[in-house]
Amino acid sequence: MVKTDDRTEGPARVSAESLAELLAPPPGRRPRAGAPTASMAFGWRAMLKIKHVPEQLFDVTAMPIMMVLMFTYLFGGALAGSTEEYIQFLLPGILVMSIVMTTMYTGISLNTDIAKGVFDRFRTLPIWRPAPMVGYLLGDVLRYTVAAVVILTVGLILGFRPDGGPLGVLAGVALLLVFSFAFSWVWTMFGLLLRSEKSVMGVSMMVIFPLSFLSNVFVDPGTMPGWLQAFVNNSPVSHLCDAVRGLTAGDMPSAAIAWVLGWSALFLLVFGPVTMRLYARR
Repeated sequence: MVKTDDRTEGPARVSAESLAELLAPPPGRRPRAGAPTASMAFGWRAMLKIKHVPEQLFDVTAMPIMMVLMFTYLFGGALAGSTEEYIQFLLPGILVMSIVMTTMYTGISLNTDIAKGVFDRFRTLPIWRPAPMVGYLLGDVLRYTVAAVVILTVGLILGFRPDGGPLGVLAGVALLLVFSFAFSWVWTMFGLLLRSEKSVMGVSMMVIFPLSFLSNVFVDPGTMPGWLQAFVNNSPVSHLCDAVRGLTAGDMPSAAIAWVLGWSALFLLVFGPVTMRLYARR
């Protein structure tokens, strides 16, 4: 008769060294992505979405062309005597207006991903937490750049001649991109706060339209009533128009540039933390 051993083996003891070796990543595995790498990856994702759905660029290609042509030939003769003279004043304003209006699509894209559940997946990834939102903003910089190139090309065809030359134009566009990146944080907040993309678009239009049209984009504020001048002269869009016009004309509007940088810092400092708090609580 064969005797069996009734003793049962207990759990094996694991030393600290063997546990550390078990949890250590394999030698071939890449380290965890840092903040810049993760943000650039999500920015690349935003650009790939444009590649696969090029119709998204309609608002930064066809719409700016229509606006330049329409306002130049509607108001040029009445306000400046000729379209050639008016476009020197109008084109920097249309450049500012078109790109500022485009910033609202950051919040719309974010809200769409939230509704589809994609954003919940992003939250589970071991990455820098703000990376998805920063990626949205970086991806939209491409949209702003495309809009700037389209508007400037049409303007040059119609007779726009910037006295500041290529350097002045590049400086004006760079300042505009900095402001638009900061201003986009407003719409990321609304993208997290509101329930649908239609709500985000509606609120965005309620804010952007008054800021765009109650400004010096189309006319000199000196022709407006005094109470309206007080609003227009202190509008961030008016300060941005003054800065871009000055830079493209070869001037150095220090006061306007300082206002634009101040507005940009204000948007980042106010809406950035609010957006991150909403993101953490969602």
